[in-house]
Amino acid sequence: MAAAAFHPLLQSSPYSLRPKHKHVICNHKPHRLTISCSSSSSAPPETAPEPHHRRRPADENIREEARRTNCSTHNHGFSAKYVPFTTSVYFSSSEESYSLDDIIYRSRSGGLLDVRHDIEALKRFDGAYWKSLFDSRVGKTTWPYGSGVWSKKEWVLPEIDSDDIISVFEGNSNLFWAERFGKEVLGMNDLWVKHCGISHTGSFKDLGMTVLVSQVNRLRKMGRPVLGVGCASTGDTSAALSAYCAAAGIPAIVFLPANRISIAQLVQPIANGAFVLSLDTDFDGCMRLIREVTAELPIYLANSLNSLRLEGQKTAAIEILQQFDWEVPDWVIVPGGNLGNIYAFYKGFRMCQELGLVDRMPRLVCAQAANANPLYLHYKSGWTDFKPVKAGSTFASAIQIGDPVSIDRAVFALQNSNGIVEEATEEELMDAMAQADLAGMFICPHTGVALSALIKLRHSGVIRPTDRTVVISTAHGLKFTQSKIDYHSNEIADMACRFANPPVEVKADFGSVMDVLQKKLKPLSAALKN
Repeated sequence: MAAAAFHPLLQSSPYSLRPKHKHVICNHKPHRLTISCSSSSSAPPETAPEPHHRRRPADENIREEARRTNCSTHNHGFSAKYVPFTTSVYFSSSEESYSLDDIIYRSRSGGLLDVRHDIEALKRFDGAYWKSLFDSRVGKTTWPYGSGVWSKKEWVLPEIDSDDIISVFEGNSNLFWAERFGKEVLGMNDLWVKHCGISHTGSFKDLGMTVLVSQVNRLRKMGRPVLGVGCASTGDTSAALSAYCAAAGIPAIVFLPANRISIAQLVQPIANGAFVLSLDTDFDGCMRLIREVTAELPIYLANSLNSLRLEGQKTAAIEILQQFDWEVPDWVIVPGGNLGNIYAFYKGFRMCQELGLVDRMPRLVCAQAANANPLYLHYKSGWTDFKPVKAGSTFASAIQIGDPVSIDRAVFALQNSNGIVEEATEEELMDAMAQADLAGMFICPHTGVALSALIKLRHSGVIRPTDRTVVISTAHGLKFTQSKIDYHSNEIADMACRFANPPVEVKADFGSVMDVLQKKLKPLSAALKN
């Protein structure tokens, strides 16, 4: 049995990470644990300190308590660094590498960077140990492990001091069994929707932003010249950046494409005090400008070009495995725009496989809007030369991107997971969103893209009725109420809105109400009799 299973104190003590054990011996003396380590069989056993069951002092907060008890300077030899991203990123012998404390976004050749962990150091602990450790932290308030991201701290930013972390206990999001949608629409009984949008700012972007802003907080404490953090955004990235910067007291600068995001998305960075520039261009234009600006000014770049964010986003994959008691689903479907997220999910699943927590990976599907589908076109061409596209307007505004930064990462993830790319037209994605909502969900248009891809793959027989399938929901439906209003009001040009459910206007008298209700209930009553 793994050590963490014996006592929860181990998760926050300097003894919480020990190499694979030959023996774990519980003394007869209560609340005391003795551990013998296989790395040195002749070494005397080390004993965890006596736990204290008293509530922390009233004048001490959980960060201060962690500072006093966690010994966060002990990172147990774990480390991570930036390396050039290549198609052999996990096995590359490139001598080019950088500290995570360096402010750098590209390799010397101009290519992407990737965060590489010291896998050999992590392998000193077996898969059962990591599963037990991660599971022991779920739902706790111990700083910083109450976060679904930071409960995997050793796999995210192993060298950061817990006192530098900026977290709102993000993650640990609901894995929703889509029973009715799966049964009635797809004939499936094992369909799940991972609601990553049930988060502090209403999108999965919180998972990566806690990591990035925490690292910026560390750099500023080290005296590095970082005046603020900037991003280009179609909405969700700016909301996450603004919230975490506000929590940390760090200035945030946001470039938004004018009139191309919802009011709910625009108001978030404004409310959190960010300096917002509304620019007469699309996301790709905003991205070009923020890269130029951050190259000249001491502003840290927060877009997914920065690979730190992917370290947080990959924890959603690990959460899925935890929620299935470490059983691997058959399929995971992810909406794709700038394409960092599909690689993040690959990386999370890949680390779990490599470190012995699971024995295989799910097949990945990246779903794109047909109006912004450069990856889909690349996939359909047999992965020949990639060509950016001019992204057209789409209700899935967060993935309205024609020149994705993480194209190479996405291709790598899909090729190494036997993956598929699918697309959804505007009508398909809106219909799928409406069907999901009518079955009890309240999803964003981007999740509608992923569900539409699922419908196509199910109808073509690629996904079987018994396959355990997880659809990633990236944002909360409340951010996209106008698109839902337009759909249910039948006000979208050239769209049938087949599942619209508009309110019925009725006179405020008993007879009129009864007439309408009887008309509605009559077919329902007949159906019950049958």
